[in-house]
Formats: sequence, structure tokens, C-alpha cells
Amino acid sequence: MSDNFYLKRRSVLAKKMRNHPIKDEDLLTIINAGIRVPDHGALNPWKIKVIKDDKLKVIDENIILTEFKRENPEASDESLIIESKRLQRASVVMAVISTPVEHPKIPNWEMVLSSGAVCMNLLSCAQSLGYAAQWLTEWYAYNNKMLDYLGGRPGIDRISGFIYIGHKVEEPNERRRPDAEKVVSYL
Repeated sequence: MSDNFYLKRRSVLAKKMRNHPIKDEDLLTIINAGIRVPDHGALNPWKIKVIKDDKLKVIDENIILTEFKRENPEASDESLIIESKRLQRASVVMAVISTPVEHPKIPNWEMVLSSGAVCMNLLSCAQSLGYAAQWLTEWYAYNNKMLDYLGGRPGIDRISGFIYIGHKVEEPNERRRPDAEKVVSYL
């Protein structure tokens, strides 16, 4: 049982990733695994936007940095440097957008949960292939200019997360995990 991937699964912080190419076949495997989620009614109430190559820098400079400056006019030079390279920490970033639809029988909440499941599947698959990966939201997941740029509908759609995928600089340290006895009960 100690060899089980899910008992060892650990995210690697985006700031501890190397931005080196990811094999196209691995990227396709990650995407195909990502979309195999519970989805009541097969509505696909989510979209995945794959951001790679030059688009990482374009979004960093034209969306993240400009919006950060607008919202933080007194920001330090150090903060501006960090914000100017957010996505470029990874080789590929996948933005998962929750895109619920009106349905007479399927609750919005189930659609939102399905979008979260896409995030977890993308993350787990990337990690199972040996890549460094982290699911992040950060402030720009709640920014309407970012949502609009990614093709989302402000006021309806939401960014469920950004899945950063890259290469490990080092193996991640284990962190404190919940005690199952405190969070699980049997009826």
C-alpha cells in the first residue's frame, strides 16, 4: 500500500518549477485524463485553456502585470517583478473555467464540482507522469479581465484554477495532512 501514488502525491510549488518543454504526447494524456470526470448529464460545464510557449509571457505582461499595477499603484519593484513572471514559472499552465448552464434537473453546484474534478484530474495525471504540478488560483483567478481574456463570461463563469505544470527543481517536502480520525466518521 505504501507504493500507492495517491498516498504519496504531493504538489510542487510553482516557484520551485523549471520551465522546460513538456512532451506533446504527455500533454495530450494529461488533457484526456483531465476531462474524464463525473459530469451529471454530460453537460461539460467547464473549459480548459492551455497556455504555453509565448502566451505565458503575453498573459504575464498584458494581463497579470497590468492588472496588478492597476490594483496596486504603490507596489514595490520586487512585487512587479514577481507579477511579471507568474505563468512563466511553469512549462504549461492550464486554466480551468467553470461554465455552468441552466438546466431543469441538474443543480449548478454539481457543475461547479465537476469543474473542480477536472482540476484535480489534470493535477494528478501530470504528477503521475513525473511532472511538477500545482493547482493555484491566486488573485488573478478572480480578475474579470483575465476571465474575459480566457473566453469566460463575467458574472456567469469562474476560473476554478490554474494548473501549473513544469519540471521539479527538487523533490517536495511532505506537509501536515489531516488526521483521518478527526475528519472521517462512519454511520
